[in-house]
Amino acid sequence: MAKLKVNPAIVKKNAALCRKRGIVMPTFAQMRDPSLVSGKIKKKLKPVGLWDIEPVNLFRINWHNDVKTGLFGGVNYLEIPRELTGLRCRVVGLVGKYFPTGAHKVGAAYGCLAPRMVTGEFDAEAQKAVWPSTGNYCRGGAFDSTLLGTTPVAILPEGMSKERFDWLRSIGSEVIATPGTESNVKEIYDKCWEIRKTRKDAVIFNQFEEFGNPLWHYHVTGAALEEAFNAVKGPGSRLAGFCSATGSAGTIAAGDYLKKKFPGCTITASEALQCPTILANGFGEHRIEGIGDKHIPWVHNVRNTDVVTAIDDEACMRVVRLFNEPEGKKALGEYGVKKEVIDQLHLLGISGISNLLSAIKTARYYELGENDVMMTVFTDSMELYGSRVKELEQQLGKYKREHALVDFERRLLGTTTDYMKELTYADRKAVHNLKYFTWVEQQGRSSDELRRLWDPAFWDETFGQAAEYDRLIEAFNREVGL
Repeated sequence: MAKLKVNPAIVKKNAALCRKRGIVMPTFAQMRDPSLVSGKIKKKLKPVGLWDIEPVNLFRINWHNDVKTGLFGGVNYLEIPRELTGLRCRVVGLVGKYFPTGAHKVGAAYGCLAPRMVTGEFDAEAQKAVWPSTGNYCRGGAFDSTLLGTTPVAILPEGMSKERFDWLRSIGSEVIATPGTESNVKEIYDKCWEIRKTRKDAVIFNQFEEFGNPLWHYHVTGAALEEAFNAVKGPGSRLAGFCSATGSAGTIAAGDYLKKKFPGCTITASEALQCPTILANGFGEHRIEGIGDKHIPWVHNVRNTDVVTAIDDEACMRVVRLFNEPEGKKALGEYGVKKEVIDQLHLLGISGISNLLSAIKTARYYELGENDVMMTVFTDSMELYGSRVKELEQQLGKYKREHALVDFERRLLGTTTDYMKELTYADRKAVHNLKYFTWVEQQGRSSDELRRLWDPAFWDETFGQAAEYDRLIEAFNREVGL
């Protein structure tokens, strides 16, 4: 592995800024296992709220936050019972609500920003951090930037939820709204090129090509999934598969970690039926906020992807109402779903519901049995989409019992194996080759770089950098001197 390049002058400058603001940076190891966090930091955390703009909240960038104690506990996960899925196997998802900002993307953003600060590739005082995103990533990046003492610039489509824009402005982020909605990633890239040419003070942290994104998920989300599996497994249990929306291809890198630990584990990439890029080279617009599309992210290790599913966004919006409207909850109770489960279904945001439907599809396709466990991620909660529930009522009218019964039978228990594909080696190579048209033709990458991404050794080297980053973070903290 090539040694990381360090600019000592900028590192020293960044450390002085952190010293002035009282900032200590967590390592990847501490985010993976918060028991490694010092007692001094834990004492500082207790009186601080989960979303507070306080530097110590950097240590809450993990899957183990205990909102009752203000400290850390076991990994946050939710098992979706068989009464809801209609499956013989078990479905377990990590819960992202208990991250600062209410979504796990705050971790991916930290995985991009922190390494640049401790290597001196980014001058936190003189430069602004630009976060291009279709939603939660720019929120996470804005939060991390503010905590680390640098100015954030958020880029996201103008059609995203009102809650996103309001929150970004509330913490002082510069906000740039690009044309379109969830599916308009190209317009975000165009804005990035404009910024590169016109603003010398701005550094682009593009989640679709920043390897810190999958690196963070490989080590932190992957380990959390393993911990959740170990918490629920019984005699003979098998971690059969992992399902994640492709999005920026950060979260799905947790599947690379699971494949190392559980070689029989399959990885399912999920996308919107209205824009099935991997499944059918498709295009279009959809309403599953947070998953992106119309291109293959540079950081997606496609060679490790076994299955692709396409989820109808209408199914997601119907299940949103089923899980969150009074008549929907009442109907679920009549079907035998326990109240303690119903009370937690708000933990699944729109993309979390999409991941759940994709997990059900995959389990049906592989005919998974009682000893099998499908793992997924509920990236954020409905707390971030309250306006969408109101919009659905305005568009479709009051949600009634008959709607709930139809949606439960059709959208959950009736999930089928249509619009999915098990990928052959040739299929994966074809998907990989699609990167050429976005990244080489449009975004300045080279063909040689693209060929390198097909080599498994490249990914082993990339994911192996976490230990070196931790060494640099520890050295940086010593320089800060707090």
